[in-house]
Amino acid sequence: MRLVRLCVAMLGVFVLALTSAAPASAATTATYDLWVWNVAGWAMHRASTTDGLIPALTGSIRSRGADFVGLNELCFQQYQAIVAELRAAGWPQDSTNFARFEPSRDTVCNGQAFGNAIFSKAPLGTANRYTLPSDGSAERRTLLCAPVSARPHLRFCATHITPSNTVINGTAINVQQLNSVRSRLETFAANGDTVLMAGDFNAQPHYGRLDNWYAPSLNVANNAGNTGFYRELDDLDSRCVGYGETTVADGSTGGPCGLGNKIDLIFVRENRLAGSYTADSLAIPTTCTIGACSDHRVVIGTVTVSVN
Repeated sequence: MRLVRLCVAMLGVFVLALTSAAPASAATTATYDLWVWNVAGWAMHRASTTDGLIPALTGSIRSRGADFVGLNELCFQQYQAIVAELRAAGWPQDSTNFARFEPSRDTVCNGQAFGNAIFSKAPLGTANRYTLPSDGSAERRTLLCAPVSARPHLRFCATHITPSNTVINGTAINVQQLNSVRSRLETFAANGDTVLMAGDFNAQPHYGRLDNWYAPSLNVANNAGNTGFYRELDDLDSRCVGYGETTVADGSTGGPCGLGNKIDLIFVRENRLAGSYTADSLAIPTTCTIGACSDHRVVIGTVTVSVN
């Protein structure tokens, strides 16, 4: 009888071990290239699709081999033109299912919407669309995400956080929006998802309001006091470790290393990193008829992650 009980107990331990190991054994490793840009589609381009922005944008996406693309401040006319251009160039694997748009304002772009967009070389699943706490302006700040159809535990997200730090209901509204986005990401993480999070955060890496984003493993002179779970793909840049390279064209020497301000960021949860990661910001194209095609730089990144 003791032998039977011992065998049953050992079998139970063995089954439990297999069950506990299942999520890890189900995970695979993959490397992705990301491409992110705030295009100032209305402020600078006035919704134009013929002033050179579209070919500059789509040409860079293809030449950089992007798997995922995130765009801020995009007019719907421009979104449609980008979809048509990328489709014609054969960039997506499925020409009917690779792009999502989320409006922040409904009619500002000569009667059409203005907002954020995401694109994926691989087909996308149903989008997640969230409205962030209001900053009191006419613009609805949002978080737009979508999973990859063939890998539903892999999601790509884009957001554009308000530049306002007005205190609303006792807390700065930019902090409220950042916390709202982070809460959504943590819900995805609890579901076993790997999220690639990109956009214009209107916050520099060393700002206190990003301390609950960056993981404590990043503890350097340029970025300390962190309590979060994420790493930013440019936070190991040797030119300014913990901060990275400037992403705006305001001519400033801001940031802790005097290299210019950085507010366009790509985050990945640290526990999903499965290899190296890196990012860079590209010189702003000057091939648009208005001259510089944006007041932000394109940010590109490469990251190896584990995906359930």
